[in-house]
Amino acid sequence: ANVRYSHGRENGMSQHGIEWFVDATGCPALHLRARDRLRLVFDRIVDELDLHPIGPPHWHRFPNAGGLTGIWMLSESHLAIHTFPEFGSICVNLFCCRPRSAWPWEKRLAELLGARAVTIRSLDRNYAPLPQVETVG
Repeated sequence: ANVRYSHGRENGMSQHGIEWFVDATGCPALHLRARDRLRLVFDRIVDELDLHPIGPPHWHRFPNAGGLTGIWMLSESHLAIHTFPEFGSICVNLFCCRPRSAWPWEKRLAELLGARAVTIRSLDRNYAPLPQVETVG
């Protein structure tokens, strides 16, 4: 028997996206409390991946020596940053509803935030029904 698979494409349009989960450590605490510096990270990601913000990013500063959480709604989905100055770390989450080329996370986070180690995980997000298998013959 021959088997045909549907690969999540209807009418030539992709029906899957990509989500990145990025953890960076070794960042100076001052960088992780500086909203202007984090906004620059947001701007570089959005610009270099050709993303499309819906309105301005929203920020929450935690009290005392706490960090910042920022989220930016995108027409492609969202970009979120959570900083932990007490641990010298930042967690970034970016979901795009269309496939994108990889962004140079390690290089940029080292350049912009002084990150010494970066862990990057990505996940293909299939938002269409699971591929159908058709047995022929």
